[in-house]
Amino acid sequence: MATPVGPFKAVDTFLHLGPDGTSVPLEVNESFWQELTSGGFAHLGPGRLVSTYDFSEDWTSWEQHPAGEEVVALISGSLEFVLEMSDGERKVTLDQPGQFLLVPRGTWHTANVSQHAKALFITPGEGTEHRPRA
Repeated sequence: MATPVGPFKAVDTFLHLGPDGTSVPLEVNESFWQELTSGGFAHLGPGRLVSTYDFSEDWTSWEQHPAGEEVVALISGSLEFVLEMSDGERKVTLDQPGQFLLVPRGTWHTANVSQHAKALFITPGEGTEHRPRA
């Protein structure tokens, strides 16, 4: 089967990057998140998910990724990330397009939205955990 080449819209199509160099576009539709959390993409194997999100409000939860570091690149707006580090909370502000953050493996993190923002994420999704934000 031929590899699809696009064009794709990053907000409607995420991308799975496999460790063997594969790149598989995944349509984000009504069933995407259910399929993702239920193992519906297990056939793709380990890898990283490339996604783009728009934010107008602070995150309502914390998350952590035990399978590797997460890359967050700011496209527009302003985001303040809060990371739970071994020596306490660390805040990192992204307020210039093109700035990026490396969230260390297994580090709980959340974000505050200072100004409507768009960001690109490269996430090692296996084993990702969430918890409510107080």
